[in-house]
Amino acid sequence: MAISYSSVKILLIEDNLAEARLLQEFLKQAKSHKFNVVHVKRLGEALKELSRGIYDVILLDLTLPDSQGLASLTPLMSHAPRVPIVVLTNTNDDDLALEAVRRGAQDYLVKRQVNSDLLIRSLRYAIERKQVVETLRTVNEALEIRVQERTAELVKVQEISQFKSEFVSMLSHDIRNPLNTIQLIAGLLQNNDDKLPKEKKFSHFQLIRSAIKNVAQLLDEVSLLGRADSGQLHCELHRLDLEKFCCQLVEEAQPSIQQKHLTLIFTSVGELSEALWDESLLRHILSNLLSNAIKYSPNGGTVRFELITQENRVIFQIQDEGIGIPKGEQHQLFKPFYRASNVDKIPGTGLGLAIVKKCVETLGGEISVHSEVEVGTTFAIMLPLIRGSTE
Repeated sequence: MAISYSSVKILLIEDNLAEARLLQEFLKQAKSHKFNVVHVKRLGEALKELSRGIYDVILLDLTLPDSQGLASLTPLMSHAPRVPIVVLTNTNDDDLALEAVRRGAQDYLVKRQVNSDLLIRSLRYAIERKQVVETLRTVNEALEIRVQERTAELVKVQEISQFKSEFVSMLSHDIRNPLNTIQLIAGLLQNNDDKLPKEKKFSHFQLIRSAIKNVAQLLDEVSLLGRADSGQLHCELHRLDLEKFCCQLVEEAQPSIQQKHLTLIFTSVGELSEALWDESLLRHILSNLLSNAIKYSPNGGTVRFELITQENRVIFQIQDEGIGIPKGEQHQLFKPFYRASNVDKIPGTGLGLAIVKKCVETLGGEISVHSEVEVGTTFAIMLPLIRGSTE
């Protein structure tokens, strides 16, 4: 996380003048940072300062004339909830300091162990951890708003009672899980950041970004379904090199293919004449079908992707050697949130095929499926060729 430390404003709450001067001297020794320190001796003075100005971090002695121990935390966090706090403790106050961190402080320092490097590092990490927590809080609030907005759109669809029930179930699992991941990792970073190696911290931030991306993607899919059911999903036609586009999708799927040691075979049959396509809708269709074929295939299996050009239409066929779909359930495949009974613990939302069908219908095409359990599944998409000008 890139943070500028060109000028850091610190509120130092310390009643011992000698210790306050020593801390300020340590900060003056910093070569790469400029610190602006405001020193107060009492909690009451600190609260007044916080009401008058903006601070980047608070250095708090846990023993003050007008406040003892953890009692100082609550009013400080109430006055400045977004300002990180580093507590200062005497040698015999380790347990008290750890409890302060559990209650919301970002770090603690034992006074007799403090030096310039340790003090500066603790302040920097405290600011970074607090910014991560605040970013996640903002993201969570934004996600809650987006969920409410998408829910308002989705209540317009048919069979509203059943759909609402399924939607609540989906939210409780598919959105809560990544949010729980974000919350857990944020806690680990907050409480153990100074003990974690750089590689581990990078891995934690990658997991946070991945969880946020998954939630955003899920909400976008729900939004697309809402637009489709309300008649607001439209084509935007442009000339597109269809074979090149398919090859690009194959390339994008390579990490997943390699992870499962699959073979993906793409073939193009027939002479492709010029036509107009909606690239976004095509991507939703083919990416979802390719993703499903990969997800439900056994390790080491083969996925076939075929582009067939005929006189007035194009056919996409995607075939896998996966778990297959029970015959009695195939008629429900394109319902939002529906998942076949044999998917076991394979992750998914049940939105992909519903999105595929809506996009195919918007393009004036048809979709069919042939599947046998433990043999594999083939999806065929038939789309009309649209010739003309985009102007």
